Amino acid sequence: MDDRPTLLRPPPNDPNKTPIENALEVTELAVLGPNIFTNTRQPWHPPGARGIYGGAVIAMCLAAAQRTVAANFLVHSCHCYFLLAGASELPILFHVEQVRDGRSFATRTVQARQRGRCIFTTTISFVRDSSTTTTTTTSSEVSHASEIPKDAAGRPLQPPPDDYADEPELLAEGPFQGTKIEVVDGGTSGKPGEKKTRQWVRARGTIRGGQAAQLEALAYVSDSYFIGTITRIHRLWRFPFRAEEYDDLPEDARAKVKALHQWEGMGDDPREMVGRPAIGMMVSLDHTIYFHEPGRVRADEWMLTEMESPWAADGRGVVMQKIYSKDGTLLATCVQEGLVRLQQPTPEGKESKL
Repeated sequence: MDDRPTLLRPPPNDPNKTPIENALEVTELAVLGPNIFTNTRQPWHPPGARGIYGGAVIAMCLAAAQRTVAANFLVHSCHCYFLLAGASELPILFHVEQVRDGRSFATRTVQARQRGRCIFTTTISFVRDSSTTTTTTTSSEVSHASEIPKDAAGRPLQPPPDDYADEPELLAEGPFQGTKIEVVDGGTSGKPGEKKTRQWVRARGTIRGGQAAQLEALAYVSDSYFIGTITRIHRLWRFPFRAEEYDDLPEDARAKVKALHQWEGMGDDPREMVGRPAIGMMVSLDHTIYFHEPGRVRADEWMLTEMESPWAADGRGVVMQKIYSKDGTLLATCVQEGLVRLQQPTPEGKESKL
């Protein structure tokens, strides 16, 4: 069989589903064995990336696992490892193992495989939806949650209007909509570890696939701009040419680079990055999501993502992310570690092989 992005012929997009629901659809392959699924449509390969977008693999693994648990169980945590770069031109098989089914918790492991090799693995834990149980006793559980960040006047941050449409044209085709990333310096020293990035995001359209689809959509967007937080708080050049070569680009290319540079909170003019260190390699290694309020996730409504990095060294970096609903509820906390290597200067007298 010739290489192709899906094992079965992809159906046309369902007009009754949002773009993110169509993108994350998985198909069960009972003919191959129990609890085996495959991607229904070709996953996205970001320009310049080593492989397919990690958030798509996370979300499709979750979609497959959710198909194997009772409807009254909701995901509360995913612990993931990126092992190999996924190829967008090859189908993915998702093998789900039913590790445990208890009264209150259920556990699944999922391996995503291409050509027999495991490219990604995750352990996913589900908890019985507390809204489906009734009790007459007074709750004695401990309870607290981080509050949504406040503006300069001390008021909780407010989402954009529902008719928001200020995205650059080159970013307006994806399944999620977002605002310009804001880099906030929370300290007085200007140190990277004291900075945070903030962005409002939401899935396009109205998700109609139930709570499972809402959770898959959140898992998808949780990987957006995640390890890249390191580039923003350290002000690292990330394009595949030197900042000094910006003025030599064609006019349309300069316009696109400037739009992305501004959108990612890096400043108004890419020329300001001349002389700054450049990223040589940046790859996600692992990814964890804690779903605090899985029953309240509405990924098709505005959510605020706030990211910060407590540590980077030894060629790696760690980024932490909080995701809030528009009413201020802390929906999820995510942690990611990634490989972060700076571009090494080309020895004098030698040309770059790139």
